[in-house]
Amino acid sequence: MIEDAKIVKNERIAKDIWRMELQTNICKEAKPGQFIEITVPGFFLRRPISICEIKEDGLVIIYKVLGEGTLKMTELKENEILNVFGPLGNGFPIEDKEAVLLVGGGVGLPPMYQVCKEYVNKGTKVDVVIGANDAESVFYVDEFKALCNHVYVATMDGSYGSKGTVMNAIADNNVTSTYLLSCGPLPMLKALNQAYEDGYISLEARMACGMGACMGCVVKDVEGHSLRVCKDGPVFKIGRVAL
Repeated sequence: MIEDAKIVKNERIAKDIWRMELQTNICKEAKPGQFIEITVPGFFLRRPISICEIKEDGLVIIYKVLGEGTLKMTELKENEILNVFGPLGNGFPIEDKEAVLLVGGGVGLPPMYQVCKEYVNKGTKVDVVIGANDAESVFYVDEFKALCNHVYVATMDGSYGSKGTVMNAIADNNVTSTYLLSCGPLPMLKALNQAYEDGYISLEARMACGMGACMGCVVKDVEGHSLRVCKDGPVFKIGRVAL
């Protein structure tokens, strides 16, 4: 679906982190873990942004300022129009589980919010672990705590929560859930991929087209076969991708 979406809100929520709320019919088809492609005014290539929250009349996305395109996005105002394409990719399956562990690192955290909502609504026990570089980069802790009581944070410099990686926070807080759903930077996913056998991970990649045509986001599975993150993923079963 390609359509013009109206910006409802666009605000800074942490260091270089912005939250945008869009009014769009894409919400009617979106699933947790999917993404949309946004046309930024003045730029040719669309920007892939993960879906943070699915609302009745729109979507919430969270993005980090990484270049000129995302910097331009911070200048967009309420009621302005953005052309969007989506929903794209394969999302996280919402299965019948007694307990799940959700791990989000950096801007890999946003898609875990809708996943958390879905599992809480099913009555599942949810543990959430958030990873960031420092306290200034931490966001959405209160929003996750409003959904579930088991929310833990790790920062590399120890300025918020456990010092170190998400693996340190998992150990420090004796998180025992064995079914994992995660999104974040590759080193974090590598560590989780080695520690857990059941669940899914979502890969971050440069996805120019979002449809699997440009082959710009290809990764290999453990058998050496090519996979397109945008089309075959971004969510993959743990152990499938060669990390």
